[in-house]
Amino acid sequence: MKNTALVCIASLFSCSTIADEYLTFFMAGQSNMDGYGYVSELPSNIAKEQEVLIFHGNGVFDNQENGGVGKWDKLKPGHGTGFQSDGTTNTLSQRFGAELTFAQSIQQQYPDKKIAIIKYAVGGTGLALNTGYSNWYPNFTDGKGHNQYDFALEAINNAYAANDIDGDGEPDSLKPMGIIWMQGEADAHASKESANAYLSNLTSLMNLFRAALRMDDLPVVIGKITDSELGEEDIMPYIERVHLAQKLFVESDNCATYMSNSDSYTYGDDPWHYTSESFVQMGKDFALSYKNLVEACGLIKD
Repeated sequence: MKNTALVCIASLFSCSTIADEYLTFFMAGQSNMDGYGYVSELPSNIAKEQEVLIFHGNGVFDNQENGGVGKWDKLKPGHGTGFQSDGTTNTLSQRFGAELTFAQSIQQQYPDKKIAIIKYAVGGTGLALNTGYSNWYPNFTDGKGHNQYDFALEAINNAYAANDIDGDGEPDSLKPMGIIWMQGEADAHASKESANAYLSNLTSLMNLFRAALRMDDLPVVIGKITDSELGEEDIMPYIERVHLAQKLFVESDNCATYMSNSDSYTYGDDPWHYTSESFVQMGKDFALSYKNLVEACGLIKD
């Protein structure tokens, strides 16, 4: 039974339950947000179920079925690449992302609050049209179906449509707290044009997500992408242009910040994705950047 308050209306026999409130974070982007850490490499203090709840929208490429469907569940390892949901059952993978240590750190920041995460991320996706394997471009209209922006909105809408997210029979409410965004590799890889358009595309997308979450000045943390410089080819020849766009975005937005601790993250044999240790650190770094941002912009105190 929750510790809920009862408000009696008109008589002792007419009462309604005040919903429990969950501080809710939207985590989105491409593969390094999706998560390529190995669950088998997690330390025991992280490899466990948390009281934090997560709605992980099913990730698919453009024009495919079931993008953004999902169901609320307690957060546990396995919400990295390979995770799937059909809206009824969540199938965990053997990978994890920044969500685990982000959740732990945010819970420490708000020890007396309930925490929830909405996640939607798909590897190889770019902001610009014809970039990567799929795109987040808001005005995508090819007549065939939907893109990443549509699926992300579907995940948000499905998450908010649930009346009782923890399944105890009593209603809950979601309070939007922030957007955590890690993406840009595809735009830095594809072309000079996609990199040059990144500032405009990022600004538009973040404002649209703020609108979807019904808070125009919702705090936004942008994760800095990095180039492993592994292999024979330059996998991100336009990364400096994307870096500049990310910096310009946060400099022009009073409630956005740049998480650049990713400069210290390590790669293994995979030139695109961080090591498990780096994904553990990423969640902590996102949470710390969020904490500093909220104190600076002064919007959300609890």
